[in-house]
Amino acid sequence: MILYILIIAFIIAADQLTKVWASSVLTEITTMPVIEDVFHFTYVENRGAAFGMLADHRWIFMILSVLGIGALFLWMLFDKSLTKPMKVILAMIIGGGIGNMIDRIMLGYVVDFIDCRFIDFYVFNVADSFVTVGCFLFVILIGVTELKELKNKKKSEAGGESDE
Repeated sequence: MILYILIIAFIIAADQLTKVWASSVLTEITTMPVIEDVFHFTYVENRGAAFGMLADHRWIFMILSVLGIGALFLWMLFDKSLTKPMKVILAMIIGGGIGNMIDRIMLGYVVDFIDCRFIDFYVFNVADSFVTVGCFLFVILIGVTELKELKNKKKSEAGGESDE
């Protein structure tokens, strides 16, 4: 369990440190092109949920975040059937969720600064990246697990039919 707590702590630290950098450097210049019109660092104060949706409903997001983070942590803590990769994925989502929760509590908004202009996407942050990648990996892992179980079931059924 210590490994997963360290992963969560690392993600929170990386998120908060990059947001401190963005807040100190980018608020004065607003945007910093890394590769012009492709990748920028752009300071944004996100007062909504993911991608700025439902702005100024901070308390709803804080309550839902606490419940979601708590449920994921308890699941990771008590479900002995979870594999190590699944626990790492849950740690990624929890760490990202806590990183954004800190901003909502301390600032009243979430600092976003990663601006991928080549895909015309919303500005996001390190915590958002871990939550998104974690959720994507979660879906992939569940799909792979289900496919393996289906394959094993078909294999055992095929073996059972040949005995008759």
